Amino acid sequence: MDLPSESSNRRASAPQTVPNLVCAGPANNDPALTDPAQAAVLFEQSAAIMARLRAPGGCPWDREQSFDTIRKYTLEEVYEVFDAIERRDFPHLAEELGDLLLQVLFYAEMAANEGQFTIADVLDHLNRKLIRRHPHVFGEEASKAAGNRADVNADVEGSAAAVLRNWDEIKAAEKAPGALSDSGPISRLDGVQRAMPALAEAAKLGAKAQKSGFDWPHWRDLLPKLAEETAELEAEAASGDPARKPAIEAELGDLLFTVVNLGRHLGVDAEMALRGCNRRFRQRFHEMELAAPGPLEELAPAELEALWAQAKRKLAREVTVPAKVQP
Repeated sequence: MDLPSESSNRRASAPQTVPNLVCAGPANNDPALTDPAQAAVLFEQSAAIMARLRAPGGCPWDREQSFDTIRKYTLEEVYEVFDAIERRDFPHLAEELGDLLLQVLFYAEMAANEGQFTIADVLDHLNRKLIRRHPHVFGEEASKAAGNRADVNADVEGSAAAVLRNWDEIKAAEKAPGALSDSGPISRLDGVQRAMPALAEAAKLGAKAQKSGFDWPHWRDLLPKLAEETAELEAEAASGDPARKPAIEAELGDLLFTVVNLGRHLGVDAEMALRGCNRRFRQRFHEMELAAPGPLEELAPAELEALWAQAKRKLAREVTVPAKVQP
C-alpha cells in the first residue's frame, strides 16, 4: 500500500525531542518483545491513513466529524478494552486497542487540521514524560533533559513503592509553584481529573487527601461512617417531599464516596468491584429467566426470590477452583 508520509501533511512546529534512548531493537530474540522499527513503520501508515481520510477527497463522514462528535466513541472504546481484558480475550483486545488508538489519531488529525498540534507533538509529550519520570531506568541526566525538576533518588533498589514516590514528586514538580488556575490558587486535589468515572475520581481524591493526613486510620473506622451516611440518607428519603430530591442525591453521594474509600482501604478498586457485581447480576438474572416457569413479571415476589437463590447456588457450583499443587 503506497501511502503519503505523515510529515508531508503537517504545518505545526516540530517537537523538541529527547535523546533517542528507547529506539533500539529488542534486547534478545524473544518474539514477545516489541520491535520498535516495525511498530514505527506501521504507526506511520496509520497516521497517513488517518490524514488521507480527513483530507479533501477523503471520507465524507470522517471529514464531517469534530471533537464533540467523536468523544462519545472514545468512552465506548475504553470500556470495550476493559471488557476484552476482563474476558482475557487477547485477540479481541488487540483489535480493541487498535480502535482506541484510532481515537488518538483522529483527535490529533483534527487538531492538525486546525493548526493546533500534530500526532508528533502527542508522541513527543508522551516520550518526554516517560523518560523524565523514570530516572531509575534512563538515568538522572536524561530525566532532567526531558524536563524533570524534582530532586529524587534514582536508586530505587527494585522497589515499586520507591518508583511511585519518585513519580509523584516528579509529577508535582511539573506544576510551577504558586501557579494559579482560573478559579484561584491550585489545590493539591486539582491533579485529580474530573474527566473520569465518578467511582475512580472518588478513590483518587481519597488517596490524595490521605497524603495530607486527612483520612480514616483503618478500614474498620469507615464502618460507623457507613452507618451514619445510611441513616442520613434514610432520614432524607423518608420525608417523601419531592423538593428534597437534591438533598437525597447529596446523601446518596456521601454514602457512595464512603463506600469507595472503604474499598481503597481494603485495596479493592470500587469500579472493578462494581463491574464484577454487574457481571454476576447478569449471569444470575439470565439463570432466573431460563429456570422460570413463565415470564418473570407474572411471578410473585417469593417465587422471584427463590429463583434468584437457586441461580446463585447453581453458578456457585459451576465456579472451578484450581487444584492444589502437590509438594
